[in-house]
Amino acid sequence: MIGNQERFSTLPIRHDLSPIVFPSLAIAILIAIASVAGIVYRNIVYPTDELRRAFVSNDVVDLFLGMPLLLVSIRLAERGRMIGLLCWLGALFFVLYNYLVYVFAMPFNVAFFLHLALVSLSLYALISLLAGIDANAVRQRLTGSVHERTYGGILAGLELLFLLRAIGVLVHGLTTQALIARTELAVNIADILIIPSWIIGGVFLWQRKELGYVAGLGLLFQASMLFVGLIAFLLLQPFLTDANFKLTDVVAVSAMGLICFIPVARLLRGIRT
Repeated sequence: MIGNQERFSTLPIRHDLSPIVFPSLAIAILIAIASVAGIVYRNIVYPTDELRRAFVSNDVVDLFLGMPLLLVSIRLAERGRMIGLLCWLGALFFVLYNYLVYVFAMPFNVAFFLHLALVSLSLYALISLLAGIDANAVRQRLTGSVHERTYGGILAGLELLFLLRAIGVLVHGLTTQALIARTELAVNIADILIIPSWIIGGVFLWQRKELGYVAGLGLLFQASMLFVGLIAFLLLQPFLTDANFKLTDVVAVSAMGLICFIPVARLLRGIRT
């Protein structure tokens, strides 16, 4: 373990981030517990076919994508790597959004409270991390290394489309009284609650505001993680549940994901510390 005096020593921060490491590690542990329970005891944790189709594959994604990325990000940040700091933010955003869907979709069982704890902890860690970062110093360090208007425009524009889609689904359901599946409803509610932060982060990055360099770039990492996770989810779902494989969905999501993957790859090359 890196000594306290050396941890985060070269990062643009307002104060020591060590107190945020513990809740972040707790999040990783809870992800492991929730995911393993959902996979091994799927019929108990997810009492309906709809819930199993929606969440068993996602548990695998969380266990082998979300949790490792969070841990690797913390480790890189401890070593003073800027990319670790931004990915740490993105990983916490990922956990917050992901488990917010669980909270809205799950029945009131033990797993529900575990997912609620993950939402609460990730929100706390995210706010604490944002408050601990010196956004002005981040902007000074990254100006000239990132394409602010391109990345900000992609983030804000893409998420605006998803937000309009979510609002359209809910409005259509209300006006036509069409039945919306519980899991689909949960996803759309989470989108409406979380996506505005993506749009704001993208606009701030476009405008080269301090917060845009922190939240905007962190959210761009999160968007890429969500696309990778969704592709993995679609590939795993037919093997773990009774859902049919949908090649068109995989192709469509992969194509949309390129909109984020390419900027993130360029961003990783641009951020050298």
